[in-house]
Amino acid sequence: MILKNKEILNKILLVVAILLCFVFLSIVEQPLGFYQQILFSIIICIAVIFLNLFKGRMITLILMGVGILISSRYLWWRYSSSVILNEFPDCLFSVTLLTAETYAWFVLLLGYFQVCFPLNRESIPLPENKEEWPIVDILIPTYNEPFTVVKNTVYGALALDWPKDKLHIWILDDGARDEFRKFANESGIYYVARETHEHAKAGNINNALKIANGEFVAIFDCDHIPSVSFLKKTMGWFIADKKLSMLQTPHHFFSPDPFERNLGQFRQKPNEGHLFYGLIQNGTDTWNASFFCGSCAIIRRSALDEVGGIAVETVTEDAHTSLRLHRAGYSSAYLRYPLAAGLATETLSAHIGQRIRWARGMIQILRIDNPLLGKGLTLSQRLCYLSSMMHFLSGVPRLIFLFAPLCPIFFSVNLIEASVADIMSYVLPYLFVIILTNSRVQGKYRHSFWNEIYEMVLAWYITLPTLVALLAPAKGRFNVTAKGGLIKNKFVDWRISYPYLIFAILNVIGLIIGIVNVYSLQGHIAILNFFCLIWLFYNTIIIGATLAVSIEQKQVRFSPRIDVSFKGVIQLEDGRSYPCSVLDFSEGGLGVILDNISDVKNIVKTQRLSLYLDDSNGKCDIPVEIVHAYNNKIGLKIMPMSHEQNVNYVRATFSRDSLWQEWNDKIKRDNILKSFIEICFISLKGYCNMVFYILRTLKGSSKSQF
Repeated sequence: MILKNKEILNKILLVVAILLCFVFLSIVEQPLGFYQQILFSIIICIAVIFLNLFKGRMITLILMGVGILISSRYLWWRYSSSVILNEFPDCLFSVTLLTAETYAWFVLLLGYFQVCFPLNRESIPLPENKEEWPIVDILIPTYNEPFTVVKNTVYGALALDWPKDKLHIWILDDGARDEFRKFANESGIYYVARETHEHAKAGNINNALKIANGEFVAIFDCDHIPSVSFLKKTMGWFIADKKLSMLQTPHHFFSPDPFERNLGQFRQKPNEGHLFYGLIQNGTDTWNASFFCGSCAIIRRSALDEVGGIAVETVTEDAHTSLRLHRAGYSSAYLRYPLAAGLATETLSAHIGQRIRWARGMIQILRIDNPLLGKGLTLSQRLCYLSSMMHFLSGVPRLIFLFAPLCPIFFSVNLIEASVADIMSYVLPYLFVIILTNSRVQGKYRHSFWNEIYEMVLAWYITLPTLVALLAPAKGRFNVTAKGGLIKNKFVDWRISYPYLIFAILNVIGLIIGIVNVYSLQGHIAILNFFCLIWLFYNTIIIGATLAVSIEQKQVRFSPRIDVSFKGVIQLEDGRSYPCSVLDFSEGGLGVILDNISDVKNIVKTQRLSLYLDDSNGKCDIPVEIVHAYNNKIGLKIMPMSHEQNVNYVRATFSRDSLWQEWNDKIKRDNILKSFIEICFISLKGYCNMVFYILRTLKGSSKSQF
């Protein structure tokens, strides 16, 4: 009886869905006069503003639906009424712009589908009997990264809260370095080096899988330090679900990426990857489509062996491996809490190089193992994979949107065959609804207009690699992202920034010509020119922000200093102890503040001390020396430590439980107006600084000639 009622309910829901689709399509294609369209737009905008005042997932879904409705109606109007097909070259420019707009609409639909129902998966407790806990291999692949970067990841792995007889740690050294081999022997872990280095990271891992025999493999990039509870918070899902092949956790970074460092926004704004790891992966988990991201993940060994190990056909072996696991009928999972942390890319050139590899690899997968084709995937999985791949095709549309407003000004061509009034009645409500809805959906994961900066920085550089990957997917090689470097002086990387400079010059020239045209032209043409000027001005703001990103700021620390707040105790050689709070830590030192300012006089500056830190394994004893003191704030230098002390220090600091989640909790939600104003100031600063560096460079060149 229950089954029969459920079947009836499903049929009713199907009929309702079909009726809603007809209503939706009728609204999208319904022709309206100018005043009717204005009234419709006003009603939609007021409704969106009103709905946005309320909280709840249902309200968010309604706003998404309105966003899809208004964007679909806009696109229908573009195809049916405003595209130019009968005049050349207007036809060429008009169709090109419409193609880019169609791409944006398609990506919007797929993106909303991905994130409409975030799963918000929680950890599952492990069995009380530890004998039932599985054996896990910890794989740490490395190639040319410094020893100082890799050692803390090993210490973090050694500090994992997991039975030692069920934990096998492996350094996979494609650099075959004696220092790493010696360190592995001293640490009591496994060391593997290859004579040949085919297939880069994927080949390195596959080579280790020939030797390792654990039931699961946890893979960490050599700079990603796991939290002590990493395995305890993730492995429960594998025991509960025998078809679960892979569980991914976020990539969290305790150092600023080039955007954060060069713009001075570290920990003030969600970083570039926060949208993906905070929202998109969480949303795709609902559809059983979250995928492996190369690090901070666990894979069931039997499932991995079934699909032939880590995929080697593309340079994004991680996503491709996940696709194969899903095709084989296995499920995946995503846990949204950061349980490991590492180093972000240090320079903009390194960041762009990494993104080029990701873009090329995802398009390679699209070509050689298209998720829309073949067996094994559900419709929702196909759409989620397609959405992730389509994102990396944004280079060409972004460049089209950049150059589109310049075309009417430079070449006197028409892009849209419509009156100014019609353009206003369709474009403005479309932009308003999408900006407001995206702000609500993305919230604390991506602030308004920052996506424009991220895509503008990458557009020029990913366009050619993605087009090549579409035409010749076999081309391209794996490039290793440099980590752990220094930037001794502030500088402009002219090799990277020259496209942005060209864009800026073209836009400034376009603004000047456009302003002149507004005063010299008359009627409809003058007003259209004015709207191109507004678009051009917006692009100029975004370009200014990209110029600001391209000015590399100094980075004088090998190990970033991480702001925290937890308790400790300073103990003198004579046994006296003083409670304190740790304000920050790094690989080489800590900053503390004494609870009682009167205790400072009892501590001699040159005296060696011990700092006791609370951690999950009891008290952590760290030998330190005072390097400076101001009031009750003291800077401490870490003295040479034993192997056990190094493990304990990493356990109490970098691997401290829940430390990184506290960072995420402090990020504020988006404010559209505030975000736009901030970007305007960043842009202005970018132009001013770039002019300064250009003049200084020219001055230096003129002096060198004499």
